[in-house]
Amino acid sequence: MARKINLNFMVVIAVSILLSVLFTTIVSYRFFQKEVFAELSSFAEIMEDLDFMERMEDKGVVNPHDALRITWIAQDGAVLYDSYSGNTALDNHKGRPEVAKAMRTGEGMSVRRSETMGQNIFFYARRTADGTILRIAKEAGSIWNVYRNTLPITLLVAVLSFFISVWIARQLTKAFVSPIEQMASDMEHLQNVSTYKELMPFIELIRSRHEEALQNARIRQEFTANVSHELKTPLTSISGYAELIATGMASKKEGRHFAEEIHGNAQRLLALINDILQLSELDDAPDDSLSFEPVDVYELAARCMEMVQPIAERHGVTLSLKGTPLVIHADKRLMEELLYNLCDNAIRYNRAGGHVWVTVTNQLIVQDDGIGISPKYQKRVFERFFRVDKSRSRKTGGTGLGLAIVKHIAEVHHADISLDSDVGIGTTIRVVFADNAAVTPTVQTAQPL
Repeated sequence: MARKINLNFMVVIAVSILLSVLFTTIVSYRFFQKEVFAELSSFAEIMEDLDFMERMEDKGVVNPHDALRITWIAQDGAVLYDSYSGNTALDNHKGRPEVAKAMRTGEGMSVRRSETMGQNIFFYARRTADGTILRIAKEAGSIWNVYRNTLPITLLVAVLSFFISVWIARQLTKAFVSPIEQMASDMEHLQNVSTYKELMPFIELIRSRHEEALQNARIRQEFTANVSHELKTPLTSISGYAELIATGMASKKEGRHFAEEIHGNAQRLLALINDILQLSELDDAPDDSLSFEPVDVYELAARCMEMVQPIAERHGVTLSLKGTPLVIHADKRLMEELLYNLCDNAIRYNRAGGHVWVTVTNQLIVQDDGIGISPKYQKRVFERFFRVDKSRSRKTGGTGLGLAIVKHIAEVHHADISLDSDVGIGTTIRVVFADNAAVTPTVQTAQPL
């Protein structure tokens, strides 16, 4: 990258120097023209004031070696006197540009090139008081002569300017590229990169993205390790019990028990796979793949309570639903999943004779009076595969992914989720939806299930 930047700098510097030399030469030559015409104008004015034209008429002043050529022209364009040719007859000068303009406006100027001398001739013409035209001419170098005369010093200055500018550009490029190269070679220590303040936001962005990428990599690595471990346990049990049955080592009574164990582990394996697929779908699904529509959370909660009622009966837990309709803009399938996981989790980590209360107002509240969660674990319950009581989780069929799925769904819907729990008293989880649009509430009586 540094080489490409330096090359671009060199091209820009070369073009800039070339244009600068060209522009400076043109401006200098135009200034030179103005000076020559100003000098000729002053000389013509002096000649007219000193009655020099009468002396030419009387004595015929001729000085062909002089740098100035003086021509006196009648009103009809006839040449009365010319310092280069004396009294020799010359063509009518009425058509000369400077003479024609002087006849019209009182003053005229023009520049013509002398092919024989290779010089530019500057002509200045002035109309005198008696109507005749006094013209003064002077040979001077053309713009190409200026180029030729100044070429050595111009080239020297241009070359020096080029190399100095290239050196400065290389230093600037090095100062700009060096921090980037340092970042690329050592992403782990971006805080040690020394750079200018304008690049700091860019470095901070790279650092945050790098840390985020590392965090995601760690999460995926942990997730893969956890998945492998979680899948290995039921598969090992299934394989072991199946082997005992296949070898005929189990009695009829033991075979029945082994079959039940195989079935239980298979169910656990299916639940785990379903939850993993659900999380994978949530991780990879683009936002436009979700189908948002008006959804009544209370209606979904009532339907969910009916679904989990058999599970609650098996665990000896009583369900209760109360609240008002709450219509939000959400993906209906994901909201059903969120409600199911919250209720299922509250039932599995409850006690015999316990209760689960679901309340829908301007928020969703799922409360239980189960075993509760210790404060040191409360911040981790939404992590994937985290279990407060692993033996209880496996016994009840939990996968350790339910609350992780709930948190992910809440994030998709820009909802805030919070947990409040006390050991031996119970747990309360609240979900507050940021974009809820509640209809006029109609109070519903509590429904024991």
